[in-house]
Amino acid sequence: MGNRTARALIAVALACNGTLAAAGVGAFNDDGGWCWFQDERAVVDGTKLLIGSVASGARDPSRKGDIEVVSYDLESGKLTRFELHDKLLLTSRGKLAQDDHNAPALLVRPDGRYLAVYTNHGRDNRILYRISTRPHDATAWDPEQVLIPSEVSRITYSNLHFLSRENNGAGRIYNFFRGYNASNKPSYAWSDDLGASWKMGGVFLDFPDTAPRRPYVKYASDGRDTIHMFYSESTPFSYDTSVYHMYYRDGMLYKSDGTPIRALSPGLRHPNEGTLIYRGNSHNVAWMSDIHLDGKGRPWVAYSVRKGTLKDPESEVGADHRYRYARWTGKRWIDHEIAYAGSQLYRGEDDYTGLIALDPEDPDIVYISTNVHPATGQPLVSKADSKRHWEIFRGETKSEGATWTWTAVTKDSAADNIRPVVPIWKSKRYVLLWLQGTLRTFTDYDLAVVGFIAKR
Repeated sequence: MGNRTARALIAVALACNGTLAAAGVGAFNDDGGWCWFQDERAVVDGTKLLIGSVASGARDPSRKGDIEVVSYDLESGKLTRFELHDKLLLTSRGKLAQDDHNAPALLVRPDGRYLAVYTNHGRDNRILYRISTRPHDATAWDPEQVLIPSEVSRITYSNLHFLSRENNGAGRIYNFFRGYNASNKPSYAWSDDLGASWKMGGVFLDFPDTAPRRPYVKYASDGRDTIHMFYSESTPFSYDTSVYHMYYRDGMLYKSDGTPIRALSPGLRHPNEGTLIYRGNSHNVAWMSDIHLDGKGRPWVAYSVRKGTLKDPESEVGADHRYRYARWTGKRWIDHEIAYAGSQLYRGEDDYTGLIALDPEDPDIVYISTNVHPATGQPLVSKADSKRHWEIFRGETKSEGATWTWTAVTKDSAADNIRPVVPIWKSKRYVLLWLQGTLRTFTDYDLAVVGFIAKR
């Protein structure tokens, strides 16, 4: 375990005349993957960019399954990688395998020290966490700590949010995760000492059905008193999922318009208790991608919809996805289909798309990964190798999402470009990150974390 330091060869890409300087793309980590239900996967802290990921060992077998955080100095270009946990592995098809679901969630504490929380994908009852030794420094961390919510818990995902006005104004950190008491349901814990110790809450989405449901959630916070939740009834490969919104404030859950639902504990008992954004059906199955809040604290969201049914010919199942975008006006949700998302990333996970990411500082901008043209749906065939690849596009709207213009960020690539992320950064610059390489399954991938820093 230790630090590895290098100079990043990452140029600043400038947006001008409707084009993006792809030459500015560089690698922040040559071996790293992530799922998209842990946040924040990347944070900006002053002049530091922190990125969490899981190494596959594709280039260095000794890194297989390592939980890593890299720190990039936005001024000097210095890049440092730290190993948070050595080989967090699981057994997959009789072999020890890495898992992109194990990626760490990161949070900058009020004192400037970093909190990283990570788990082994549903395999045990441990939530693992570390706190950086010094403020604003990701090169040294205190020893790993373990939280066991209960002996029968099977944990995955972590989502960290700090609310400054809770705990009598001293602030409280929430960790929203999945799997308390072997439930496979969204659950939570909290800390009143900046992550040094934790108290358990419980399951807060527990929807009854003839078959157990597994809801998914994306979260966004104002950092003061409110956490927004963008959720589904279950996993889309077992249910015709819709997407909904609610928010948490001062111990209570509320619909989008402020109507009280009930306390965070016991939480929702039916998905329709929240506010419906999009009603799915057997031909239109929805899954969340991203959520952020505007300057007035109003949420906007992005998600994908799988077209067709599971009874279609095998070659057609998962072959056609669409991206959608919705804004809360203060009175209602305005929702639009905005782009063709292409096919699933691999068979067996027919709802895995390249994903859509919102720009946290500009509701009029999104970034998508697709293997078809976003406006026409025509397959993207690369001139580099005559194969279809997922490429990154930037979308802009001037009509609150009704119409969009699309600009290629990557083009004619020799590898796939998937799962974009735009970290929160109140600046005249922005960071765009994504994974580049090959994803065969969530336990079998060869990916690098790439991206650029650009002027707005």
